[in-house]
Amino acid sequence: MLDVIEKQYSQRELVSNLLEKMTNLRKLAEVPTVEERSGTFSSYDRSSKYDESTGHYIDWAANDDGDGIIRQENDESVVVELEGPGVIWRVWSAQPQEGNINFYFDGEATPSYSRSFKGFFEQISDDVSPASFPNVMPKLSGGYNSFFPIPFKKSLKITFSKNWGKYYHFTYSTYPKSERLPTFADMLSKDGLIAMAELDRVFYHRGDHFSKSAYKEEMSLTQGQKFTCQSSGSGAITYLGVEIDYERYTSSELQDILRNTILKICWDQQGTPAVSVPIGDFFGTAPGYNLFKTLSTGITEKRLYANWYMPYSNGFHIELENQSQLVFEGNFVYDYESLDLEKSENLLRFHAKWHTGEFFDLETQDFTEGEQRWPDWPMLVAEGCGRFCGVHMHVYDYWQTPKEDSQMWWYGQWDDKTIDWWWGEGDEKFFVDGEKFPSTFGTGSEDYIGYAWAAEPPYALFDSAYATQSLMPVDGNGHTSVMRLQICDNVPFTTSFQAFIEKYKANSWGSGNTCIHEFTPFWYQEKKVVDKYTDANYHTRNLTLKKEG
Repeated sequence: MLDVIEKQYSQRELVSNLLEKMTNLRKLAEVPTVEERSGTFSSYDRSSKYDESTGHYIDWAANDDGDGIIRQENDESVVVELEGPGVIWRVWSAQPQEGNINFYFDGEATPSYSRSFKGFFEQISDDVSPASFPNVMPKLSGGYNSFFPIPFKKSLKITFSKNWGKYYHFTYSTYPKSERLPTFADMLSKDGLIAMAELDRVFYHRGDHFSKSAYKEEMSLTQGQKFTCQSSGSGAITYLGVEIDYERYTSSELQDILRNTILKICWDQQGTPAVSVPIGDFFGTAPGYNLFKTLSTGITEKRLYANWYMPYSNGFHIELENQSQLVFEGNFVYDYESLDLEKSENLLRFHAKWHTGEFFDLETQDFTEGEQRWPDWPMLVAEGCGRFCGVHMHVYDYWQTPKEDSQMWWYGQWDDKTIDWWWGEGDEKFFVDGEKFPSTFGTGSEDYIGYAWAAEPPYALFDSAYATQSLMPVDGNGHTSVMRLQICDNVPFTTSFQAFIEKYKANSWGSGNTCIHEFTPFWYQEKKVVDKYTDANYHTRNLTLKKEG
C-alpha cells in the first residue's frame, strides 16, 4: 500500500512540475543547457528549401502551406518525429476535420492515443466532457488551439489519417536525458485531469498580480521630464505597473501619451538599456488604451501591468520620459525581491525593444523583393545565450476604400474581394544557434498568434493566457494590435537567435495605401550582453499616429 501511495505522489509531483512550466515566469530567467531545444513542426510549403551546396534559399516566399508533411507511411501522414524526453506544448489548426491524429510514444508499433483531429480540440478524452478546458484549449477567431501538454520520455511520432483537414502547428521542447516528465497517460489520468482543470482556472484568472505591498510613486511629467527609479544590490523586479486616469484624456491624447512616454530599464549599472519601449507597446497594445489580459502583461481599468520576472545582481535603473506635448499624470507601481548575489549572477536578464525592422548588421539586399531571403522581416537578432519569449506586433495597414462595392460584407471573401488588403499570411522563421534552415517555420502571421482566416470577416477581438488581439477595426482598415507569448514553449538559444516573419506588403503599396510593422520582442539574455537595437525614434513612432488623424 505504501508503494502505491508513493507512486501516486510521484505521478502528481511530475504532473505538477510540468504544469509549473506553463505559468511560472521565473523559469524564463534560467540559463538553458545545450540539450534544451524548442521548435515547431508545421504544414509550411515544402518547396521552400535551403541548398547547402550553393548556400542559397529556394522558393523562400512560397505560400501553399496547408498540406506539408514529413513523409507518407502507407495511409498515414507523418507530421512530427522527435527524440525525448520532451513535450508538445501547443497544437494549432485552422481546419481540423474528422480524420484521426495518432500518437506513437516511445517506439510504439501502434498508436496508444488516436482521436479525430477536430475531436482532439473539442474533447481531449472520453473521460471529460466537451469544452472542459476552455482556457487551456481556446478557439481564437477561427484558430483551434490546445495547450494541453503532451509529454514523452524516449520518442514521439505523430501522424494524421486520411481526411484530417488542413494546416497544423506542433510546438515542442526537448530536454536533457535527466529531465523527469510524466507520461501522456499520467496527464489523462484522474489526477492529471484534475490538475488540468486547476490550470484552466489559473488561465481564467490570469492578469494583474498587483500586491498591496508594491511601491507606488506619483508622476506628473511635462514634455521632456523624466521619472526615475533605481536600486542597488542584487534582486529581481517581480512586477511593473502604470496607473493612468484614462477617463481624463481623450482617445487621441491617450494614444499620444502611451506612444510617447518611453520606458527604459538598465541592469547592473550598464549604460545601454535592456528595455527601451513606448509604455503602450511594452504592456502589449498600440495605439491607445485597449483592455485585455494575458499571463505576463495586460491593460485593465485600473492599470497597465507586467508580471515579467527581471533579475539583476548590481542594481537597476528605470526611467520614464515624457516626449509628448501633453502632461502625463499617473502612478508608477513596482515590486521587487532580494536575491542571493551568486544566484542572481547566474540568471538571465530581461530584454524588450521596440523597433520598425532597422538593424545595423543585416545585409538588407538579401531581404528586399526579388532577393533570395525576401520576404523575411526581422523581429529579433540576438547573440549569446538566452530565451525568446514572444512579441507584440503593431501593424498599421491602411488603404483607400475601393470604388467597387463587394457582393459580400466589407470587401468580399476568399478570391472574390474588391481589394487584396491583408497584411499577414507571413510565416514566422526562427533560426537557433546558427541554423541555416529554421527549426520553426510557420504558416502565417495570424497562425503564429493562434487565430486563423484573418483576411476574412468577422475581424474579432480576443484575449487568452498566451495570445491576444486587443485592437482591430471592424473592417480591418487601420491599426491592429496582437501579441503572442511563448512561456512554456519559449525558444532557448546558446550562441545566437534570429527571428523573422514574412512581410509581403511594402510600407507603401498601391495608391495611398500603407502597411507598417512595429514590433516589440520580449526575451531573456545572458548578463552584460548588449543587444543590437537602437533606442526608439520619436519621429518614426509618430508616423502611424499622425496618419490616422
